[in-house]
Amino acid sequence: MARILIIEDESNIRFTIARSLRGNGHEIVECESLPEADEAMAQSRFDAILTDVNLGCGNGIDLVARLREEGFDGVIIVMTGYGSVESAVRAMRVGADDYLEKPVRLDELGILVNRLLTARADRRKLRLYKRLEGVGGAVSGVIGQSPGWLQTLSLAERMAQSPLPSTHDPRAGASLPTILLLGETGVGKGVLARHIHDASLKASGSADAPYVHVNCSALPAALIESELFGHERGAFTDARASREGLFEMADGGTIFLDEIGDMPLELQAKLLSVLERGMIRRIGGSRETPVRVRVVAATNQDLEQRAAAGLFRKDLLYRLNALTIRIPPLRERGEDGVLIGCASLDRMLREYGRPPAKLSADAMDAIRAYGWPGNVRELLNTMQRVAMLCDQHEITAIDLGLDLAPAHASSEDGDRVALNSDRTSTGGLHFDFDAGSCTFTEVERELMKQSLAKTRGNVSRAAKLIGMQRSSFRYRIERYGLESFVREASQ
Repeated sequence: MARILIIEDESNIRFTIARSLRGNGHEIVECESLPEADEAMAQSRFDAILTDVNLGCGNGIDLVARLREEGFDGVIIVMTGYGSVESAVRAMRVGADDYLEKPVRLDELGILVNRLLTARADRRKLRLYKRLEGVGGAVSGVIGQSPGWLQTLSLAERMAQSPLPSTHDPRAGASLPTILLLGETGVGKGVLARHIHDASLKASGSADAPYVHVNCSALPAALIESELFGHERGAFTDARASREGLFEMADGGTIFLDEIGDMPLELQAKLLSVLERGMIRRIGGSRETPVRVRVVAATNQDLEQRAAAGLFRKDLLYRLNALTIRIPPLRERGEDGVLIGCASLDRMLREYGRPPAKLSADAMDAIRAYGWPGNVRELLNTMQRVAMLCDQHEITAIDLGLDLAPAHASSEDGDRVALNSDRTSTGGLHFDFDAGSCTFTEVERELMKQSLAKTRGNVSRAAKLIGMQRSSFRYRIERYGLESFVREASQ
């Protein structure tokens, strides 16, 4: 469905064309003169314009030239009852997409409009991808079976069903649906944002809609307003033509504002206005344009702390907080690390044209045991390095190059550790050892046994007592052969 402006001074022809195009599902605005058309274009944005050549008070071909000079990138079709090769050539030369002679065949017009709108959408996508190269982030598939991750996906899919504003009145805006994603660096906020977009398409039955990923911290402060909201010709130095912003390019789809905590304070007020009213105004422009877009924002920062420090607007925070999803870090997702590691390694080997390879059992154990402070992004980077450098058919734990030493360790496994007393304090609890010297492995194993005994075999609580990640603790249970001890302690 598109918004189409028809400029035709003969009312019966205008009415017939408008009724036919409305029957195809398009929104139509009718004008009988150029001044009336200029007023309509000042109030709303159109996807296509059908104009007569001889309008009494002006010329349709001159209008085409002016619109293209001003930066209009929609479809333009010129109609005339006085067809000639010369006028057709001139119309196409100044920027018309096609040229029709009257009387216009309505079935032919409907096919032509749909074909040109599809071609325009493809051009817009290409321009969008070129503009976003290096600005957004790569999106990979959603992988994971842990309860926390599945719950996160379920919540995201329910939120994705919130409808976009109605298009009944193209001149009126409406509050935009927003979702805020919170989580540590690298947890997959971009992946979840894309999943929300795909789920919204499925819920609405749409075949396609734009998805725009904007990294607010990657754009210079001086350019971010122009990138988001666009600008008119002459709005500033070097603004030689009008340019639509990313909100306009995302119309009907999703815009993902990554690292929104880094957005300049002075721009936050304008963003809040867009979220509440669904209207954007280009830099240097006087006309407001309605947008229908789902806004997904993300940050790894504490926005409440930034708001308290005066670095983030409280009213914008309250607006974004309406629908919030907290994404769990990889260390809390159990076997998901292995699933993601295997899938990403297989994909990257194919991309690099390398022979197939599998993760060995000890490599999988290392993935489970490692804390992954960089989360999924760190895991993907590790798999990329392995895919590029390793030639074996089986990837071992050594190939991964992970530092599996526990956070509280001050020496490598096997070194002698001297205990100055027969009592060591860990996590606020005291654990007894025989006085003298022992290896770090012996200390660690004994700490694990005593913490398991004190928590009656509860692995999560036992790991917390000695300051170890649960995944690392479980890995060491197998390494030290403590499975039977866990069972006995739980009885």
